This record gives sequence, C-alpha cells and structure tokens, in this order.
Amino acid sequence: MRHKRIFGAATPLLLGAALFFGGSATAQAACGLQSAGNKIKHVVHIQFDNVHLRRDNPNVPSDLEQMPNLLNFMQNNGTVSGNHHTPLISHTATDILTVLTGAYGDRMGVPVANSYGFFRNDGSVGFSSSFLYWTALSADGKPELINENGKIFPAPWAPFTRAGCDVGAFSIANMEFESLPADVRTVFGIGSPEDLAVSAALALPRTPANAPARQAPSTDYLGVAVHCALGSPLCNNSHARTDALPDEPGGYSGFKALFGNVNVAPVICSAAPAGCNGSGAVKDTDGGVIADPYGRPGFPNTFSPTASQALGYAATMLEAGMPVAYVYVADAHDRNPLPLDPVTNLPGAAHAFGAGEAEYVAQLKADDVAFGKFFARLAADGINKDNTLFIVTADENDHFVGGAPSPANCDGIHVPCTYAQIGEIDTFLDRLLLTQRNNTTPFDIHFDDAPTFYIHGNPGPQDPLTRTMEHDVDALRVTNPITGNVEKLNAFLADRAEMAVLHMITSNPARSPSFTMFGNPDYFNETSSSSTGQGHDCSQAPACVSEGPGFAWNHGDVQKQITRTWMGMVGPGVIHAGRNDQVFSDHTDLRPTMIALAGLKDDYTHDGRVLVEFLDDHALPKSLRRSENFLELAQVYKQLNAPLGSVGLDSLTFANRSILGADAGYTSFLATIADITARRDALAAEIKPLLDSAAFDNQPINERQEDQLVRRARAIIDQVAGLAHDDHDHDHDHDHDHDHH
Repeated sequence: MRHKRIFGAATPLLLGAALFFGGSATAQAACGLQSAGNKIKHVVHIQFDNVHLRRDNPNVPSDLEQMPNLLNFMQNNGTVSGNHHTPLISHTATDILTVLTGAYGDRMGVPVANSYGFFRNDGSVGFSSSFLYWTALSADGKPELINENGKIFPAPWAPFTRAGCDVGAFSIANMEFESLPADVRTVFGIGSPEDLAVSAALALPRTPANAPARQAPSTDYLGVAVHCALGSPLCNNSHARTDALPDEPGGYSGFKALFGNVNVAPVICSAAPAGCNGSGAVKDTDGGVIADPYGRPGFPNTFSPTASQALGYAATMLEAGMPVAYVYVADAHDRNPLPLDPVTNLPGAAHAFGAGEAEYVAQLKADDVAFGKFFARLAADGINKDNTLFIVTADENDHFVGGAPSPANCDGIHVPCTYAQIGEIDTFLDRLLLTQRNNTTPFDIHFDDAPTFYIHGNPGPQDPLTRTMEHDVDALRVTNPITGNVEKLNAFLADRAEMAVLHMITSNPARSPSFTMFGNPDYFNETSSSSTGQGHDCSQAPACVSEGPGFAWNHGDVQKQITRTWMGMVGPGVIHAGRNDQVFSDHTDLRPTMIALAGLKDDYTHDGRVLVEFLDDHALPKSLRRSENFLELAQVYKQLNAPLGSVGLDSLTFANRSILGADAGYTSFLATIADITARRDALAAEIKPLLDSAAFDNQPINERQEDQLVRRARAIIDQVAGLAHDDHDHDHDHDHDHDHH
C-alpha cells in the first residue's frame, strides 16, 4: 500500500471539470528508439509495491509463484534476479524514484520516504510528502526532486520524448499528479479554473454526503499522465498543457502533456476505443470500467491499483500509440480496494493479510489472471517479447509481523492459513523515552520502523542533546506483545556522517535528519499527540506499545529480508537466463540498463551501471562486449558505492558502535568516516563517468585504468570491513554475510 500513513503530508483528493476534446489522436509521432538492430519498438516498465519472489512462509508459494503468468513470462523469455537491492531508506517513494532516475537519494532529493522532515530557520520541524509532481516545490521551499546542484533532477521521460516517443504513466511515483491541490497549482497555476474547481471540492465539509464530491478531484486528476513528443497528435488538442521542465539540461521547450484521467481518457479512448466503454471510460483487463469507490470513471483510488486496473490502463495507452508506458501495481497482502464504510461513506480501515490467507491468495490469483490477459492482449496488438523491452521490479520487500499460521502445515492453496495474531507493533517513542530515560528533549520523527529523528533546534552531531538522545534511543526496551520477549527497538543508528555514506544527505541541509534509527522490523514507531497522551509516561493510557491489526508488513529498515528484492527483464537484447541470482544489483542499475538497451542517453551520469551480465553481446556497444575491464570495475564499484554493498553495510556497523561509544571514540569516528567518505566519493566520481562512457559513448575502459581503480576501491572496501569487525562484537541482528555481494 503506497501511501501508508504519510506523516506531515496532505491527503491527496480532488475534482475535475470536463474539458472539450478538440482533436483526434490517430497516430503516434515517429518514435526513434535506437536499439541494436532497431528491434525494440516499445518499453513497458512495471513497478510493484511489496510483491515477493521469496517465500514468506516456506510452505506457502511466494507472491510471484502464485502469479505464474508473470513469473513464467519473465523466466522463460528473459532473466529474473533475486539478488537485487533497494537503496536506503528502503521505502516506496525513494525506491521508485531511484529506479526511475538511476540515482540515489542524495542526488535526486528524496532519500527519506514516504514523507520527510526538514528544519526551518528557527529550528522547528516541518514535513513534506515524498510524493509530489516532478517539478513541484517541497514544503521546505526547494524543489522536491532537488539534485546535487540545487536544480530539479532531470525527468525520466525526457530522453524518450526527445526521441519522438510518447510516454504514458499510471500511478508511478511523481511522473503524474500525486497530491492535490498542490500539483494542480504546480502545472495549471494558482487561481486557474482547474485550481478553483479542485479547491472548491476539497473545501466541502467532511460529511458522508460530500464524500463522492471530495473524491472526484482525485479520480479526475491524480495518478495518470501522458508526456508527449514534439508534434504528437496525442497532445494536439485542448486537453494538453505545456510540459514544463525548467531545469532540464539542454532545455525542454515546445513539449506538451496530458494530466489526469479527465484529460487522458478522452484522448486515448478516441485513439483506442476498444480499450474503453461507449462513454469514454477506460476499462480494466476484465472489461469493467476503472473507477473510484463511488463508481466515477477515472483513477481508481489513492495509489493502490489492482493489476487489472493498472494493466488495463497501460494496455489502452499502448494501443493509443504510446510506445513507452510506466505502470504501478499495488501489493496483494493488503485489501485492495478498501470497501466503503457504511457510516462515513469513506474507504474503510486498512486490513492486512498473512501469507496463505484466503483473501490474499484470491487477490494474487486475480493479479495472475490480469497478467495473463495483459500479455495476450498486447500480443494480439503485435506488442511482444520480440519487439518490446519489459522491465519489472518491486520497490522493496517487507517483513511480516504476526504469529504463526494455523494450521501449521497450511500452504494457502489447498489448506488456507489463518492467524490469531497479526499486525505491526506500534510504539510511542516520546513517551517511552520519558518513561525509561526521563528524556524530555523535544523532537519529531518520520513515523516508520526506521524513523528519522529531527531534534528541535537542529543541534549538531556532537551536541550533548544529540548524543544523549542517540544513547537513550538505543537503550529503549519493550515487551513484544506477540512473543512476550523483551526486545531492543534499535538495530543500527546512523548519524549524519553515516547517512552521507548511505547517500541520504541531499544538497539541501535542512532535510538532513539529526540521525536515523534502523529499527527492529516488528515495530512501527510514532510520537504521540495530545489525543494519544503527549507528555504522559507509559503508566497512563493509551499503551506505549500495542499491536495494530491494520498493517502487518514493515519496510524501511536495513535487514536483508526487506532490502533484498528482485527484478526481471524480457525483450530484445536480454539473455534467456531464467533465474540468475549471481549478480549483485540495486535499483540504480535498472535505468542505465533500460536506456542502453533502448539506444538512448540521459543528460547526467548514473549512480548505477548497465547490467551486462544479463544482456546479449549483440545488444551492446563494442566497448562492453566481453569486456572484463568493464565488468570487474562495475562489480567492485557496486560494493564501494551501493548502500547495501560492502562499504554501506560495514560502515553502518562501524557507525552504530561508534555513536553508542564514548565521546572521544565518536570524535575519532567522525574524522575517520569523513576521510573514508571523501575518498569513496572522489573515487566513485572517477568510476561513474567511465562506466557511462563505455555504455553510451562506446569508450572502452583500458586495463591500466581498471587495475588502478579496482585496487583503490578494494583498499577502501577492506579498510571499512576491518573497522566494522575490529571490536569482535557480533551481537547485532542484521544478517551481515556477504554471500550475495
């Protein structure tokens, strides 16, 4: 579920005025993808939320095993890797944005999600959603997607549209409207007719009778966009608006886009009427109208689309002439969509399932059917594995919180599983700190199982307020209501110095948390409000530790179960390797791999690298064919620079121990880690352009370069590994083996 409890962010809702459709889209602008042999004619990117290749219960087939139409398509026609990794922090918005850009959060602006804090000039703390349209300003006054130079990070659709290819987006992060009225104002302008209509709907009193009208703006404007090539007939009509990318390298003028179902549906239904009903509403893969909870056609809900909905809209976009489509599919272990509450007339409370529960299995079956129909429909349209590049991944994995299933041998398919205890364990950190440590220092956190802390006044890392808070957070102990065991909440603390190693510090210092607690994944950490006992110790109600049944799948943390996910590729240039877990990769690698296969080029250097191990030689430039120099340098570079590579994981162990040690040792740590980070960053800055030049400019890496750079990288890797294990203390709970590195 994408928008799980966004702390400090506005709830996205909206209306939409119908606009006159003044033009017919009958053909796609000439799309100039430059793949090897000109074989790739379409690109389809499918982004899952928390869908697992691994089994959460050894007896219950995994999510993908229960979707054989998708899993077999990928394994029989391409490559699937279960050794693929998230960035840190491992959360929906950050993970998807990392996939879209091929850059870590320090460079694309959002290393903390699904909302993040920032310090105001007076030391107080504000919050902003991590989900805003690409060119939006954050609540901190800076670009949401702020790059290392303080500009808006380049948009992922620009290389495609410049090549003459229209790009469709459905529910994917920040490529379409995410929050209202903010995003309408970003694109249409404050005081525009769209803004006035949306604002009027949102201003209606919150009554059951007004619920459909308040939902209407979301249905009309959220979650759907088309970014058009120059001169595309899809944007030659009154529905189109300027597609403004003011900071795009090389300029971006004359381009247009369609924003929201209210503007997209009339265009694509005119171009591809078979994908719509007679009234101009887009249909899902089952033939039903894609609609909101009140039956109004358009974007279905707050970013939790079923596979049938997401794939149905994507198929219609492709059939309307868009050769590129980005689409997001919700997880199946939450109830989607949520039924309306009979009293409030709003979608009901969240409801989570454990592995093998009947409704979970049924939702996976429905998703599997949707993928079967999707691939068959595309094949009938001539869009298939021989001419289309399919990129599929999951933003992160997550950790189930609950008791054992019943019966013990249930498999979910023949014998359904049930759970007497299910749900993450919620804590109030401020009240726990008051009770156990008598710590009354004011602070805010991003609510999460890996909360970022923002201490009021923004004290420095060596300030006694910060040092005491870190030690007190680590000292917290709670009784697990499921197991009865007394447990620590903290697994690893990361201060600002360590967050710099993990690519979590942006060019805007106001967004830098005081520190991050990568926690015990069973717990979801919050702070109390006046209605939940703010300022009260844990002897008073409500309880400081309680099980919440609405959510049962946690992510954000650093544990392998969460951060090790999967990806699949099918299409021209991708080898038919089936399952291959031998190559370490992370989300930054998908963008350069996709762009390289498509024969395009981004206007920036990627943090990731082309995954040549999964590609045919004929699809690669000569500089990459059988290039041991590229391969060895690329592999060691990932261990040097990836948050879940050797340096990232080992530095986190070193940092946690140093933060929790004496002040003198912490001072020494700051000097050591600053030196390591500076050398790592400088070396990465040498390697990344070489990897990109080899992939996109046919510039081979010579052996002398490669030997020297690999030796320097391994020296840093070995140094940090030595620091991590110097104390011979292995009592932390992170699975820190390197078998997947």
